[in-house]
Amino acid sequence: MTSNDAPAPRSATDLLRPQLHDRHALVTGAASGIGRACALALAESGARVTAVDLDAEGLGALAAQSPLIAARPCDLADLDGLADLPQDVDVLVNNAGIQQVSPVHEFPLEKFDLILRLMLHSPFRLIRSVLPHMYQRGWGRVINVSSVHGVRASPYKSAYVTAKHGLEGLSKVVALEGAEHGVTSSCVNPAYVRTPLVEKQIADQARAHGISEDEVLTQIMLSPVALKRLVEPEEVAAQVLFLCSDAAASITGGSHLVDGGWTAH
Repeated sequence: MTSNDAPAPRSATDLLRPQLHDRHALVTGAASGIGRACALALAESGARVTAVDLDAEGLGALAAQSPLIAARPCDLADLDGLADLPQDVDVLVNNAGIQQVSPVHEFPLEKFDLILRLMLHSPFRLIRSVLPHMYQRGWGRVINVSSVHGVRASPYKSAYVTAKHGLEGLSKVVALEGAEHGVTSSCVNPAYVRTPLVEKQIADQARAHGISEDEVLTQIMLSPVALKRLVEPEEVAAQVLFLCSDAAASITGGSHLVDGGWTAH
């Protein structure tokens, strides 16, 4: 780009405001937690949102919050069924996930396969299906809700850590291939977020370690975190929204930590 081609200067405040009124977003795992917060934030910024989750009741409650949100119940682990989801998507938020806490030598094989289908194979297929539309429009945002476990490992979470590390690699490849088409791809990496998934983990971790649920929170979940608090879903949604703004036009291929200082050690 030459100086003659440079766009007119805009204020930093203007750059931070996502302009999504002509955009279609698809958010997975949208019935609760991070996905719900992302769907609401994108709709508040003007995007038409397709909210996808296995929980039809939760999706219905979400859709009642905004006329821009359409509920789309779907089992994201049913890979063949993903072909029925919309492909005219400008913003894809891969968020759906589950957890299993077990040592490797006891890890249920069927649960390992399920987690990989839901959290790695499904995002790949969704990205693959929406990229042609993004390429045609010359604009797109692929945002993968990864985890601090995408860059750090923890014991007893072999499937989750494997899936998140794979998602990180996939996101980087999409960033490199999509750049010439105006498509960015990034990961958002929170520490433990106040969601139903984490609440279930607390009980699972208590059983795995033989300690109380309060001890799980203080001794395990928040032990490596400098800021001794759970991340709120809206904080993650704010990062997702930022990656859709013009302020993030040159941000792609990276991992954006919302980890309370976990990785500062």
